Amino acid sequence: MGFGPAPEQVKPAEPVPQLQQPAEPASSGLIEPVIRYPIVPELAVAEEPAEAAAVPPPELAGSDDRVAAEFGSSFGGGLGELVVVKDLVRRIVVTVDNLPGERLPLSRSPVRKAEGGFIVNEQDGARSIAADNEARYLPYVLFAEQADMRMLVAAYRRLYSLFQAAYDELGYPSAYFNDRLVVVIDHMLAAPEVAGPIRLIQPKVRYRFEDPELEALSAGQKVMVRMGVDNARRIKARLRELRQGLTAGAPVR
Repeated sequence: MGFGPAPEQVKPAEPVPQLQQPAEPASSGLIEPVIRYPIVPELAVAEEPAEAAAVPPPELAGSDDRVAAEFGSSFGGGLGELVVVKDLVRRIVVTVDNLPGERLPLSRSPVRKAEGGFIVNEQDGARSIAADNEARYLPYVLFAEQADMRMLVAAYRRLYSLFQAAYDELGYPSAYFNDRLVVVIDHMLAAPEVAGPIRLIQPKVRYRFEDPELEALSAGQKVMVRMGVDNARRIKARLRELRQGLTAGAPVR
């Protein structure tokens, strides 16, 4: 497989077997991870005060205030009441990593739970997601839309070492978090747009999609479906802008 020296071979014609020297490996045998979308912190200094760019990120354990201040400036009036500031970097990393999976660790979410309960229409024994349910997600959509994406990406670049450290803690010491983030954004952008009433079933406590294809979606894509087509389109527009900033060789313009 190319991960070590070739097996020793014996020349059969020689009375005294002469062992061939094993081929020297081209490297230590470890495959270096390929980084597709490297983060260059120096690119964050455009249109930023020199003193801000010169301050190195703190240690992950004591980063909450700095992260809240940096990201809060991207949203004008701060992060508000929707965002959980405590352990924010770890919360973001854990949530991003789990969005393509079956379940989200809600206790580690970087945003607070939507107000009110999940709204369901019931008619003639059939259940579907109520149109009024979309209003529960609207504050999150409006919050995303008020972000200055250029400033947000610049802050992310400056603080990137914190996100990588949190990703290492999850058990990915050889993986690159920004690459994972881009993959997850693409996954969320691929969430289907479902028009019309979305039928539900309730086999036990939790509601499930009646359509098996919808029920087979990831936890992240199910959120996009539940929030409604209009909300999802607006979130996807912001995700495309964010992706551009995360993958470009220069700040978002």
